Order: sequence, then structure tokens, then C-alpha cells
Amino acid sequence: MNRKSTLLLLVCLFALCRPAVAQVQQNSKRKPYISTGIDGYILSTSVLKKTGADAKMTTPRFTALVNIGVNVNYDFSRRFGVFTGLGIKNIGFIEQFNNPDYTVKRRVYTVGLPLGIKWGDVTYGSYFIAGGGVDFPFNYREKTFERRSDKQKFNEWFSSRTPAVMPYVFIGVHLRPLVAFKLQYYPLNFMNPDFTNAPHTLPAQPYQGYDVKLLMLTAGFDIPYHPKAMIR
Repeated sequence: MNRKSTLLLLVCLFALCRPAVAQVQQNSKRKPYISTGIDGYILSTSVLKKTGADAKMTTPRFTALVNIGVNVNYDFSRRFGVFTGLGIKNIGFIEQFNNPDYTVKRRVYTVGLPLGIKWGDVTYGSYFIAGGGVDFPFNYREKTFERRSDKQKFNEWFSSRTPAVMPYVFIGVHLRPLVAFKLQYYPLNFMNPDFTNAPHTLPAQPYQGYDVKLLMLTAGFDIPYHPKAMIR
């Protein structure tokens, strides 16, 4: 190979590598950043299936308390990014009985870890999100409301009335500037049908035959705190 051919090859290689080098330099400025990741308002129901009965949708349940969190984000480009985080949620379902006429509310407080992707205008605008996560219940609460009777309630820390781990999947959208909506589904049973009460307590297995799948619509706030290098 002569000198002219070598020089031409070097010029061509430089031209081909220049965009890649520029992209690496651009990405080198990108850093993980924090956003609020607050679920805020949760409207939930469940698909309840009990032994000997057809599946049904339970009474809608609305909550706006103790649904807080924080996300850690990394954007590979203006169009694509990933996120994880840590959050606390108040989730559960309402079961109503006609004979006798009473209502039972069952819920748990959980701490959870989401893992998702986002695509669209992830830095400054609106984008889609999808992913999954896992919640860990740490407090179980149950309330019973009977007609012409006072309500009964109790709570247990780290109860075995529900599974110790609750995985979920979600899809959603983030709308500029900071509102996010998610549809979230828990594919495993919310109750533990094998739970057994203390001896001499009836019923012995209060959730035997229960199969409860939670479905939630959340409206929250995802306020980003971008590092300076990303907004120059």
C-alpha cells in the first residue's frame, strides 16, 4: 500500500469514527439523576375468585395517602432511558357480602423496587414507560364494617396473611411537565390461602379458597432533578 492509499484510508477511518466519538463524548456527560417517582393517587380493584363461585371485580378503592417514592434515572439519549427506585404504597381491596350485610377492607403497606424503561422525549417532554417490580409488605390491616354494629379492625406487622413478596408489571405514560399515569397489575394472589389462625380461633383458615389479583390505576408526579451536564 502506497503513501496516498494509506492517507486516504486514514481519512476514511476518521470520517467513519467521528460520529461515534462524538456520541461517546456526549454520553460521557450523562449522569444518573433523581426524580420524585410519587404514585400519589391510586384507584384499585381486583379480580376475586373464590372456591365454588365465579370470578368478579371487587368494589373500587381509592387512596391518596402514603404513596411516596423516589426514582433513579439514566437516559442513554434524548429518546430512551431506564429507571429504578424505592417507594412506599398503600394497596389492597374491598370485599362486600350481602348476607349478612357487611364489608371487609384488606390492605397492606409495602416498600417496593420498580425497574422500567422509558422512550419518547425522556429528557424534556412526554414519553411512555413500561416495566415491573416487586413489593414487600410490612404491615397488614383489616377492617370489617357491619350494619348496625361498630367496625372491627386490626393490624399486624410482617404478617403471613399475605405473601412476603408481591411482583407486578406496569405500563404508563409521563405527560409533560410532571404528571404520570400507570396501569399496574399483580399476577400473584394477594392473600395467603394457607394462612392459619392461632389455635382455638375461628375460622382456622380465613382466606382458604381465595384468589385475588390486584389491578391499579395510579396518577402521580415525577419531577426530575437533572445534572447540569445534561441541560447545557
